[in-house]
Amino acid sequence: MTAIADYNTKTGQWMLVIHRVTATSAEVWVGTLFPTLKMPLRAQVELLLPDGSVRVHSIVKEDWQRPFRKVNQRFYVLCRFDNLEPATRYRVVFSRRIEAVPCVIEEAWQALRSGCFDTLPTSIPAQGCKPFTVGLGSCFYNHRDGGQAAAAYRALYERGPDEARPDITVLAGDQVYLDIGFDSLSLLNTEIRQRIADDYALHWQALGSIFGCGGTWMLPDDHEYWNDYPFYDGLIPALLALKLARVRSTWTASASDGVKNIQRSPLVDTFSIGNDLSFCFADLRSHRSKHQFITQEGFAQLVAWARSLRSPGVLVIPQLLIDEEDKCERNLLSFSRQYRELLQALAHTGNDIVVLSGDVHFGRIASVTLGNNGGRLIEVVSSPMSNLTGLNGIATAEAKSSPDFFPDPRVIRIPEWVPAKVRYDKSFQVKSKPGFLMSAYPKARTREHFMTVSFSRLASGEIELSVNAWRIRERCKPDNLPVSDFEQPYRVVLRKI
Repeated sequence: MTAIADYNTKTGQWMLVIHRVTATSAEVWVGTLFPTLKMPLRAQVELLLPDGSVRVHSIVKEDWQRPFRKVNQRFYVLCRFDNLEPATRYRVVFSRRIEAVPCVIEEAWQALRSGCFDTLPTSIPAQGCKPFTVGLGSCFYNHRDGGQAAAAYRALYERGPDEARPDITVLAGDQVYLDIGFDSLSLLNTEIRQRIADDYALHWQALGSIFGCGGTWMLPDDHEYWNDYPFYDGLIPALLALKLARVRSTWTASASDGVKNIQRSPLVDTFSIGNDLSFCFADLRSHRSKHQFITQEGFAQLVAWARSLRSPGVLVIPQLLIDEEDKCERNLLSFSRQYRELLQALAHTGNDIVVLSGDVHFGRIASVTLGNNGGRLIEVVSSPMSNLTGLNGIATAEAKSSPDFFPDPRVIRIPEWVPAKVRYDKSFQVKSKPGFLMSAYPKARTREHFMTVSFSRLASGEIELSVNAWRIRERCKPDNLPVSDFEQPYRVVLRKI
């Protein structure tokens, strides 16, 4: 067995990402996104069980895959472990065999990365026990982060209070910014592919300690591709090369490889925790067309999930539902038919719906009556984890309390559905920080943060939702934990039909 060493705090070029975790299985992605590392002839991922035994997933050279087409460096393997126990903590270690050791030493292994995860429980934990907690973040630009996001997240994961330690992680869009800078779109296919691969390598290196802290679900938004993807009718000078079909085709293919092979984003994915709570993840960006934000197949799955709910639902999407029309860039309201039908489906059962989202560079919680069957929509938005800098530092925002009514009657009308007043509480809007001219951040911006979204089961059987926000770039003693942005957590009991 490999000697366990903790390598996650180092900014190494080897990577381990724990992806989807269920009650009985887990997927572990290992490899490198950097072009200079040698592909190991033999490697392994060890799963350390609570009883001290070890299961080994062996890797030989033929198992490695390339994450990007037509790029002959960088490689990965996806390992799957089944027959696990629910609500149990496991540890994983990624190692390679040291090939240069003399043959007299039978086995010599070097530990490269490690991580741990908890399998999903079969029911939401009772009040008084550690709740089931989701870490939520979006919009990460690595330029001025310096490892702060990953360090803050890991500190909370390892040493935080029970109600704030994440069990799983949700990254709700813009995990990479592939289209930033006037040099972002070369006209040469090879340079386009290498630029995208390099951006992933640097962003994944900075986020590495998050990826080893429990199962991670990722959804892309436009900057995984380009601003307002898949449309290219904007006038941003850095993106004008997209009007060339050859450039656009190469960029789309490489960016799609990153979403599929590295982020492993699902079209639609669901899981339930017993009869207490049901989750749905939907990629509402990658498959957009002129009149829809997701394919008809994906939309049918999404609507079917919403209409069949027998418990409160948690919908994870990369853009807001409680939003206003944007005449500069398309948002979900721009696709009026699917937006309207999705709201009708979410309101169908009368169960409360919690939406987890990002994208907008501010953090807030908003709630509103959802249709005519008694349910509510509670939208939790967390953005950004790391703000854009320099010229792009003007692309910032502060929390806003709009629209006044939902769905916004200026844009969307639903028959026999009276728009309801949206409730905003400034106590649950992430605070902002002033900007300084000629600095990396010339405009006021929402403080870099992530949120924790927790669920507990009350004695009545109802589920209580609790949300807190954590400032990434501020720490408190004695445990060096991130500072809470809210004076007290947001709490509400979810309605179940």
